Amino acid sequence: MADERTFFNEMLDETGEPRQAYARLAQWLEDKPANFLTKKSRDAEMVFRRLGITFAVYGAQEATERLIPFDPIPRIISAAEWRRLSAGIDQRVRALNAFLHDIYHRQEILRAGRVPADLVLQNEAFLPEMAGFTPARKVYAHIIGTDLVRVSENEFYVLEDNTRTPSGVSYMMENRETMMRLFPELFQSHRVAPVEQYPENLRQTLESVAPDPAKSNQTIVVLTPGIYNSAYFEHAFLADSMGVELVEGRDLFVDSGKVFMRTTRAPKQVDVIYRRIDDAFLDPLTFNADSMLGVPGLFDAYRAGSVTICNAPGTGIADDKAIYAYVPDIIEFYTGQKPILNNVPTWNCSRPDDLAYVLDNLEDIVVKEVHGSGGYGMLIGPTASKREIAEFRRVLEANPSNYIAQPTLALSACPTHVASGIAPRHVDLRPYVLIGDQVRITPGGLTRVALKKGSLVVNSSQGGGTKDTWVLED
Repeated sequence: MADERTFFNEMLDETGEPRQAYARLAQWLEDKPANFLTKKSRDAEMVFRRLGITFAVYGAQEATERLIPFDPIPRIISAAEWRRLSAGIDQRVRALNAFLHDIYHRQEILRAGRVPADLVLQNEAFLPEMAGFTPARKVYAHIIGTDLVRVSENEFYVLEDNTRTPSGVSYMMENRETMMRLFPELFQSHRVAPVEQYPENLRQTLESVAPDPAKSNQTIVVLTPGIYNSAYFEHAFLADSMGVELVEGRDLFVDSGKVFMRTTRAPKQVDVIYRRIDDAFLDPLTFNADSMLGVPGLFDAYRAGSVTICNAPGTGIADDKAIYAYVPDIIEFYTGQKPILNNVPTWNCSRPDDLAYVLDNLEDIVVKEVHGSGGYGMLIGPTASKREIAEFRRVLEANPSNYIAQPTLALSACPTHVASGIAPRHVDLRPYVLIGDQVRITPGGLTRVALKKGSLVVNSSQGGGTKDTWVLED
């Protein structure tokens, strides 16, 4: 469990007084009757059920479709704090795209020894098929979710870069809409930066990286694995919000080096595919031959320049947890600047010295699978039993290169509505970034909250919830 005495409380200072950004919210909460938030939480749950905002839980014995718990108390970020965060995010996403272009071309960063060559070239996320190919505007990762954590008033860390198919943006938007419906008077007393422009910004970003961006009436599609995918609601939500078609692989085909969408009339050529399926399943002729989700011939059409795939195949190497430790070097190599936002100190278990340290300190640190996600395949030492630690030790010793480790951070906490009233709970933040003709960062993002007292696991698949994130305008 996290030490409840040492975490940074985002609403209250050391004397128990509300910080400036939270002053009006604290007074508003104090003025409300005891059962007010309980009633509003039930109202929010009814809204989410009516809209069908769910996610699938793989391997769960109970119902596989769940609502993500929603906390009605917003998280607030001041304008000054957001300026620093957005500058650091902008710097980071530009460097990661430069890194992707480099490793699929001249590989200068590898030749300079700033990143170990074998860590990239022997990584399963590196796609040799992308070598020598330059996508439109040299942008590989068009949609990025940058996971941030806070540990003190002025100290933020980047926990993870999601450059493949980051999810959760639909929950960010629905959280905002629900909050505006439930608490209109609270918005009237705060100048909150809007998030509802995200679908329009996403569409503009996708149009800007089309093979012919000057073409009018670009045909954009969202490619989904289908209704059984955990994020299917989001796929449908984004397609509907952008006013584009939601398609599965069977709805598309390749003819004469171009991608077409089947319609009730004539086939329609596709310009941009916002894909929400993994690299391996994109094209059975190039990648996994057993894939029923992709489009035969798609990758050749992409290499020929007749269609744009967002995010590009092979972007996963940039958010690989083994590469993560080198992102500060990546930023400095391509920008000539020191990182604005720091990494969490990381031990790479493929290194003998790092492995020895990790094995000696499993009770105190967090160990993660290099390709893991969703809170699975990891050990949180301070909350693990002796048996869990012993089992994980055997797994780690058998395949050390599959793991990295990090210190257990005292994540900041925000006021959260729980059964006993209002209490601090640990949070992280995923801002969403769009990269095309420009970098567009949505103010705020998705705040995930660990609802169990002392828990540091915010993932929805592990029982975490979400909050609306307010960035105050000057």
